Amino acid sequence: MTKTKLLIGTTMAVALVALTVGQSRLQEPSTAAHAGHMAPAFEVDPYWPRPLPNMWAMGNTIGVDVDERDHVWVVHRNDGSQFGGNTEIGLLGGVAECCIPAPPIIEFDAAGNVVNAWGGPVDAAGNVVWGEDPIAGAPYNWPASNHGIEIAPNGDVWIGGNGGGDSHVLVFTRNGEYIRTIGQQGEPRDSNSRTHYGRVAEISIDVEANEAYFADGYQNKRVAVVDVATGAFKRYWGAYGNTPDDDADVTYTPGVPGPQQFRGPVHCAEPSNDGLVYVCDRGADRVQVFRKDGTYVREVVYNPATLNQGSTWDIAFSRDEEQTYMYMTDGQNFKVSVIDRESMEVLYTFGQGGRQPGTFYAPHSIATDSSGNIYTTETYEGARVQKFINKGIRAVTTRERAPTWPASEL
Repeated sequence: MTKTKLLIGTTMAVALVALTVGQSRLQEPSTAAHAGHMAPAFEVDPYWPRPLPNMWAMGNTIGVDVDERDHVWVVHRNDGSQFGGNTEIGLLGGVAECCIPAPPIIEFDAAGNVVNAWGGPVDAAGNVVWGEDPIAGAPYNWPASNHGIEIAPNGDVWIGGNGGGDSHVLVFTRNGEYIRTIGQQGEPRDSNSRTHYGRVAEISIDVEANEAYFADGYQNKRVAVVDVATGAFKRYWGAYGNTPDDDADVTYTPGVPGPQQFRGPVHCAEPSNDGLVYVCDRGADRVQVFRKDGTYVREVVYNPATLNQGSTWDIAFSRDEEQTYMYMTDGQNFKVSVIDRESMEVLYTFGQGGRQPGTFYAPHSIATDSSGNIYTTETYEGARVQKFINKGIRAVTTRERAPTWPASEL
């Protein structure tokens, strides 16, 4: 285990122990469950996805989306993170039969079979070449650290990155053919820039308006909106609709009002069907809601005693027209929250720390398919994607950490 991974694991373990005391002392009204609540119930599918081909293994699995065909797309970091940061082992090092990092973009069909996989930095001839950054004459700069994936209605694949120099977004066809770069690569922080971005965490597309929302992000502290067809910059805003200020004090103290700027990372920016945009300010444990022009509507803080990496990692909506429910990953507390979108109250949570199906190690991103099933990815040692089957609307009987293992197997 590397020193970095040991530090991350130790920090998260200490934070989780502290939370068992802190969360009970510091609760928000938004987390109060009431008798008689109904909500979607979920059951993990322990057989999804099927084993990867070609001796492939996944690394930090950092983004997920579902396309019009209910194909599930993930982006992961195939830099050897699944092997403790060491790519010179197994097939790559010629010392063992297993394993080799899978291509960073993987497409699964609804049954969990890999149907396509591609991606990575390329040389001037279009050949994938790892370990050379930057690559002279390459048509695009692959992110130093993959982060976030969005499938457009026409099948185009949008990805961001949160590594050094990742001040741009890339767009490809569904088969991995390069289309365009949005923003200039290698630029410094500037949350008021109209020409580049700052380590974009997630991307979401508003189909009706033909606009893409960037959670911008790990370096910048804003939401940015671009035109889907051209990538042209359109507008941006900061916390509470304020003009972003990169020099502002963004200290977060549980129990007191949060900073007037996004603390960051700005980890999601998800437009809803009724003209709102839900923004995850992960480090401040909050979701802020805006109109699409950046007008501030409301804020809700979740698990407010959560420090370190924060509690609001990503959100997805239920697939009914009203998008009645909102699902939120909490990678610091190893759970998913099922939330009533109108009241923003947590109805219940599921998941706990673990390696077994239905448990989590740092659940990172979340998406839903046309049947209302949920897909989650896990970063760090989690390094996987899981499917949770929608079992329909049921009475909420377990408020915290509801079980998701198939009932017949309990």
